[in-house]
Amino acid sequence: MTSSRFRGRPRQAGPPTGARLAQAVLGGAIAVMWLCLLVPATDTGARGGPGPGAVAQEGDGTYTADLVLPLIAAVTAVALAAYGYVRRTRRTRTRTTPGGALPGPPPQPTLDRFDRQSRAALVEADDCVRTSREELAFAGTRCDAADAEPFGRALREAEAELSAAFRMRQRYDDGVPGEESARRQVLAGIVGRCAEAGRRLDTEAAGFDVLRGLELGIGAALEVAEARFRELAGRTGTTEAILGDLAERYPPGATASVVGSVEQAKDRLVFATVRLNQSRQQADLGNADLAAAHLRAAEGAITQAAVFVDGVDRLAQELTRAAGLVPGALTGAEAELAGVREWLRGERGAGGGPDVPLGEVRARLARADIVLAAVREELTAGPYDPLDALRRIAQAVTPLAAGRAGVIPAAALLVARSSTGAAADFVSTHRGAVGAAARTRLATAEALLADDDHLAADARAGEARHLAEQDVRAHGTPYAGSGAHAIGVGGAVLGGILLGGDPDGGPPASFGGPRTRARRRPNPP
Repeated sequence: MTSSRFRGRPRQAGPPTGARLAQAVLGGAIAVMWLCLLVPATDTGARGGPGPGAVAQEGDGTYTADLVLPLIAAVTAVALAAYGYVRRTRRTRTRTTPGGALPGPPPQPTLDRFDRQSRAALVEADDCVRTSREELAFAGTRCDAADAEPFGRALREAEAELSAAFRMRQRYDDGVPGEESARRQVLAGIVGRCAEAGRRLDTEAAGFDVLRGLELGIGAALEVAEARFRELAGRTGTTEAILGDLAERYPPGATASVVGSVEQAKDRLVFATVRLNQSRQQADLGNADLAAAHLRAAEGAITQAAVFVDGVDRLAQELTRAAGLVPGALTGAEAELAGVREWLRGERGAGGGPDVPLGEVRARLARADIVLAAVREELTAGPYDPLDALRRIAQAVTPLAAGRAGVIPAAALLVARSSTGAAADFVSTHRGAVGAAARTRLATAEALLADDDHLAADARAGEARHLAEQDVRAHGTPYAGSGAHAIGVGGAVLGGILLGGDPDGGPPASFGGPRTRARRRPNPP
């Protein structure tokens, strides 16, 4: 029976099996050593002193002693080998790593994941740049140009980084480069450019708040916003009448880009009315932060209402100018085609012909004749789309043109500006839903327009508008609702005025990058 002194005590673990084995072997080796040392001494004492065989006995003792050290070394080596074997066996039995290998580095993200990251970075950086540009315009009405210059410089630097990122993305979408490792580097470069654009704006956000001084006194900024609101509210009725007149004078395709613009402008203005009232109420109560947040939301809505109204007015001017340019474009196109025919009859002797095979020149000439005939027929048949007519004339004649008629480049420029401006308006006022592909095509169109590549700019702008409309249809209206709190919120979130995420639409977007653009919240958490 176990004594009560030891009952309940935890049993102490003994030494490992390998250690016990090594200790036993070493103990045996030491015992053998002592036996070998004692044997010569015992034999000598038994004989009672030296005798005739003394020399032989000394030789035997010396021989036995000489074996001690090698024997000790051999036994020690065996003991250490046994101990090492036991330790290796125990490690093999108790290891937890499969196969005994150390864990390697984590696998690299897939190319698809890199692609998603780069697209998200482009959208976020583009939103930050657009919002910062809009709020800087409001701030510029109440401060000196010198005071606003540091923030304008930061915005320009962010725009440069974003433009470079869009150029890289367009090349990536076009399949350049083709190697996977190189494409990974391109995507990493896009993310890095976007991060730098956001960082530049984030750095200036605190100073920009000091420049505006909304938390110290909102009265002057509120007056500026209310004045712009009243001006736009007065223009809305006129713009609606202009749009009705355009619908009577031109076919539906001519005004398709601005259908619904007046209604959306009114929606933004209703939202602005609510937020302006809330801003003034909070200012009267001394809640400067909430007043600034509501004012910022109202400013964003007023800016987008102006985009809708200006878009209708601009289209009306473009259609009028295009209608006056079509007859001259037809005449200029005929002059260009006549020059090509002379060049063909001279078998390239006349000079100034297209640098393509003769068969291709004749095919292009035949297509151009068909296009010009169709445009002439439309002019006499009834209402037509003059911008589309100019587009078809420019597309048909430009590949054959030799600069004989300056009206053709002018027509192409008007068409490219119109389509690029319409696409930019749509992306800007629907940025809460528009993805990276549409924004990339728009940035490419704007760059091509600046480089005087008008036909290519028009084509990219058309792609941008088409992709943006697809994104908006897929996005839907997640903030549709009723009640005073929901008035205009769906449109504000769709337009990126509010950043979403909360039942009330979330915080308003402000000057800054990803870290600072949501710093103003009407309902602090």
